[in-house]
Amino acid sequence: MSEAADTCVRMTDAILDKVRKLLAKAEDPGCTPAEAEALTDKAAQLIAKYGVDRALLAAAAPETDPLGDRIVDIGPPYALDKAGLLATVAGALRCRSVRRKQSTSQGYAFAMHLFGYASDLERFELLFTSLLVQASLALSAVEIPEWDSIAAFRRSWLVGFAFAVGERLRQAERRAQAAPDVGGGPSVALVLADRSDRVDRRVDEAYPRLRVSAPRRLVGGGMDGGYAAGQRADLGVSRISWPERRHLPH
Repeated sequence: MSEAADTCVRMTDAILDKVRKLLAKAEDPGCTPAEAEALTDKAAQLIAKYGVDRALLAAAAPETDPLGDRIVDIGPPYALDKAGLLATVAGALRCRSVRRKQSTSQGYAFAMHLFGYASDLERFELLFTSLLVQASLALSAVEIPEWDSIAAFRRSWLVGFAFAVGERLRQAERRAQAAPDVGGGPSVALVLADRSDRVDRRVDEAYPRLRVSAPRRLVGGGMDGGYAAGQRADLGVSRISWPERRHLPH
């Protein structure tokens, strides 16, 4: 790696340190809800900026950000809904995911095969486990109406949560990508489009007969509450350990 590339990597890594500090402040018991929301939105913006910076660096020095993949196992309960949250976060951060269904003694589980550049997979790791824990904690505190099915309510709540999180992440990504191009290199739009094409080709190579799932029908009444919780979620907590991952050969 060149000296310039090494300097850029250290600079972008410093952004992640700022994210951790912002969210530590947001989680302080003395922080008001308005202050916490402002801090976490700033964290999302920095994560988006990190992704753009690493993409531009890789355009000049491809070895700094290789294309890769990894597997994340999603178990019951509500495995399909947690897999939906994973797909939403991954997609917002320019990764692709393929869901593989498995039957277990406790119900259905899923192995989610993720594809993306190292920096985008890193950003995904920074967010997903934390958001899953936040969703579980928030949902456990929700009072479910007597007339509603517990399972149906929780499924719809998780869908609402994922939808809100996805909106916020995509907004942050668009703002980062709209920053003025500097220097004489390729534009941000061209770099990101090329990276997306390469990710898509990797998915097509690994899954040439991939099918799109049919739309789901949800009847629970928890979607609005889940959406509100997703609007309040911290977008960037990184202090939760990440489960072991494995790479698959192509």
